[in-house]
Order: sequence, then C-alpha cells, then structure tokens
Amino acid sequence: MKLTATQQAVLALIAERIEAEGMPPSQAEIARALGFAGVRAAQYHLEALEAAGAIERVPGRARGIRVLVAPEAPQQQLPLADTGAGETALRLPVLGRVAAGAPIGADAGTDDYVVLDRVLFSPAPDYLLKVKGDSMRDEGIFDGDLIGVHRTPEARSGQIVVARIGEEITVKLLRLGKDRIRLLPRNPDYAPIEVLPDQDFAIEGLYCGLVRPNR
Repeated sequence: MKLTATQQAVLALIAERIEAEGMPPSQAEIARALGFAGVRAAQYHLEALEAAGAIERVPGRARGIRVLVAPEAPQQQLPLADTGAGETALRLPVLGRVAAGAPIGADAGTDDYVVLDRVLFSPAPDYLLKVKGDSMRDEGIFDGDLIGVHRTPEARSGQIVVARIGEEITVKLLRLGKDRIRLLPRNPDYAPIEVLPDQDFAIEGLYCGLVRPNR
C-alpha cells in the first residue's frame, strides 16, 4: 500500500523521535507536531500506517510503536496537494488572509483551492485563511499557516475564533465576560483586544485545524 504524504510525515516523525529519544511520540505529540485538530487524526494515521505494514504497535504499551519501513524523507510539513484521502478529501477555498497579531483587512476573493484530508480537521472547515503574524504561536499557529475555519456566528468562551471587528479580521482566543468581550493572543508580546460596546463585532467562524505549507 502506497503511503500518503501525510502518513509519510507521521512515519518520519516517529522514526526521528525513536532515534533521538529512544521512544516514539504520543498521539497527542503527533497531533501537535503536525498541526492536527486532535488525537483522533493521529490515531487515524497510525492505524493506516499499521495496515500498510509500515509500523507495528505493541499491545498494552502506550507508546509501543516499532518502525518496520524507513520513511522516504524526514518531512513533517503537510502537503498542499492531493493527499490521497479518497472519500475523506475536502476541496477548500483559500479566502485571503487573517491576522495573528493586530487585525488586518481580509481579502474577500478566492486565492486558490487545495485538497486536504478531512481527518485533519474537527469540525469540518468551510474554507481556509492564510495566517499573518505570530500572536497565536503558543497554540502552534504560525505565520504562513493555513487555518481551517468552520463558518458559524456562535462560539463559547475559551474557543479559538476568527472574528471581525469592523472590516478587519483576526484569529484569537475568545474570552466572554459578564460585560465585555476580549480577544486574547497566545503570545505574551501582544496585548489583548478589548471589543468596545459600540464596535461592529461578529464571530465569523471557529478555528478547526491547520496545515503548514512547505517552505
């Protein structure tokens, strides 16, 4: 069975961690390192690797993984191309850019389309936005990443949202208080954004995962 580029990335990460640390990464560590929306996506790819005969998982051991097939390359970045996902593939438009810093204007036009694996996101995104800035770096969101956005006008306090303030768009951690709304960065170099009562403010969608273009 031919491995997809994403599966190759997971396999390479496992092989590198075993060589460097003597043990494979946990599912949570795989999800964080490759920008998956959660451990479910990591589990999906581990099962696919096992089915393909690339790894062997030892029952009863939390990190019991043996690499049986050497990865093609130590590639940990996700491809912006056909992932070989078959029925789970999503064709998503890239709708301009979003600030992870001070808000910037968002391009309403479609820059491009990319095909990505559905399991990389939770919930399913409606579109992608390109990140500019590093205010969300402690959430693993970096300048140049493409974030998936699930379109919804509602969100709970503590969720990462794409929000509009006037004509500006930004991605931040939403914090709802009794009498105020705050948009919090995840980088101490940036100050929170206080949403004033008379400002034109709306939730545009929920962050639901990311992919990192090859650089």
